[in-house]
Amino acid sequence: MHITSTELGFAARVERLTKHYGTGEGTVRALDGVSVGIRAGEFTAIMGPSGSGKSTLMHIMAGLDAPTSGRAWLGDTDITDLSDGELTVLRRRRVGFVFQSFNLIPTLDVEGNILLPFELDGRRPAGMERARIDRLIDALGLRPRLRHRPHQLSGGQQQRVAIARALAGAPDLVFADEPTGNLDSRTGREVLQLLQEASREHGQSIAMVTHDPIAAAFADRVLYLGDGRIVADHRGASAEEISAYMLAAELDGARAGTAPTGPDAAGAAGAAATPDAQVRA
Repeated sequence: MHITSTELGFAARVERLTKHYGTGEGTVRALDGVSVGIRAGEFTAIMGPSGSGKSTLMHIMAGLDAPTSGRAWLGDTDITDLSDGELTVLRRRRVGFVFQSFNLIPTLDVEGNILLPFELDGRRPAGMERARIDRLIDALGLRPRLRHRPHQLSGGQQQRVAIARALAGAPDLVFADEPTGNLDSRTGREVLQLLQEASREHGQSIAMVTHDPIAAAFADRVLYLGDGRIVADHRGASAEEISAYMLAAELDGARAGTAPTGPDAAGAAGAAATPDAQVRA
């Protein structure tokens, strides 16, 4: 019996996912048999030390990279074997992205960058969409900068433009890679509140890669990766609890010379969600 992502309540999921780089003794296992789902309407933070596989997992879930083995779904669509053209259309209409490097178009002004997903889709925002975009522009303090180009903006302002662009089309799922990394604490908190609001009030699913326990504490759920595997899965954790877990995990890993493990590690790797696939719910 085939059970869909929608029936499981997932906006995205992967099953027995691996990603290897290199060959022979030089092979690097970025992901090693990961099965996990991003729940629809939830704000999920993905954490772990550098090299743990966080960004690789996000890129494969978003259809920006291909796995070595395993499968990935966006909603009910199996994206594993889609062509580049099919993936481009799917991402444009159903996914928003916030990258560390902003990825703004230098020849477009702020408003042009925010409206780029609509332009690429060959249409203009409808009335309700335009109202939502205007609210985003005001909430992010971008109104005075609409005619500025990226080189005329600070790093924090560019990040706010990237966030507005990601949320503008109300995509089903937003992937954010360190979205507050270039922001001051006040603006970073406002951005996190905006992502939280998109999830809780508008039903959008957010998957955020971060190293920051304070940022992760805004999420409903925190997934921890270590050496390409999910080693823990916490809900409703405070910044202090997240910090304590990360520190303990790093100390355990340093003593053992292996990936950190915790009380949730076994469960995170093996919770059965379907008869034919183990997916952490």
